[in-house]
This record gives sequence, C-alpha cells and structure tokens, in this order.
Amino acid sequence: MGDKENGDEDLPRDAKIVQTLLKSMGVSEYEPRVIHQFLELWYRYVVDVLTDAQVYSEHASKPAIDPEDVKLAIQTKVNFGFSQPPPREVLLELARNRNKMPLPKSITGPGIPLPPDEDTLISPNYQLAIPRRPQAQAEDEMEDDEEDTVNPNQNSNLNPPQEQNTDQQQNTPRRVSFPLTGKRPG
Repeated sequence: MGDKENGDEDLPRDAKIVQTLLKSMGVSEYEPRVIHQFLELWYRYVVDVLTDAQVYSEHASKPAIDPEDVKLAIQTKVNFGFSQPPPREVLLELARNRNKMPLPKSITGPGIPLPPDEDTLISPNYQLAIPRRPQAQAEDEMEDDEEDTVNPNQNSNLNPPQEQNTDQQQNTPRRVSFPLTGKRPG
C-alpha cells in the first residue's frame, strides 16, 4: 500500500519524510491514512512546543524565541507528556508484597453478598407518627361541607355516616417513613 504506484510523487515533502521514517523502521505495508495521522500528530506537537517556547520567551522578556526556549519546551513536553512506566523489577516487588496478604475468606453462601438491612437505603429507618385532627375540628369542617352541598332530593341512606369513619381513623395515627443514612435508632 505504501508503493510509488499509488501516486506518491504527488505527496508533499512532509508526507515523504513520514514515508521515509516508516520505511527506516521496517514498516512496508500501511494504509494511506497513516501518513496523514502522523502528519497531524507532528503538526500538533510542533505547535504545542512553539507555543510553550513563546510563553517561556515572553516570561524571560526576550524579543524573540531562541533555541534555549525551544529546548526547554521540548524538555517539558518529554518530562510531563511522556511518562515512562516503572522498571519491571519495581513492579514485581510491588506485586510480591501485595500478594503476600491473603484474600479475605467469604462467609456468605452462593450468590451476591448483600449488606445488612440497616446499611441499605431501601428500607425505612425512621418513623414519624402524625396525629389525626381532633374530633371537634373534623365535625365543624364536615358541617361546613354539608351546608354547601345540601340537596333535598338526596336520599340519606345512600351515604353512610361520616362519624364512624372519623372515629375509626382517629384511633390509628398515620405513620410516615423516611429513609435516612446511618443506623436505625436502637
């Protein structure tokens, strides 16, 4: 694919340099897009280095960028942009030290171990008892409602007495649960 038959004579000088570098590294077959990707990386790197060199030059109050600014920018890119992995011996020693500690024994049965209920957020762990309204207030409000909706043609046997329902509701307070983080109060 990297042959002269594909119109390589029409390539710009920088693309030919990339081709020469690829050949010198023993890469003989590659897609044509590889050259364009290397060129993009090359141009971006050069712009970054020259931008940093310009910042260093301005910081030193120099009228123009000099080779020392470019060297400093390249050294900064190498030190902070391309990190080397630790040596193999260091990694092996870290692995040996870590593997000396045994894994914890599993005391649960098969399946996914779940945390205790008090540590989950899906179970209610706080209850608030909200008392019902006093009987006198409920009767006053019902009388006001009945006066607004009195209909003489209405049969009183169709509607069960409301007083029995309110007596039954007042004996049992409503409970509302709120999930909170932390432990349940003991």
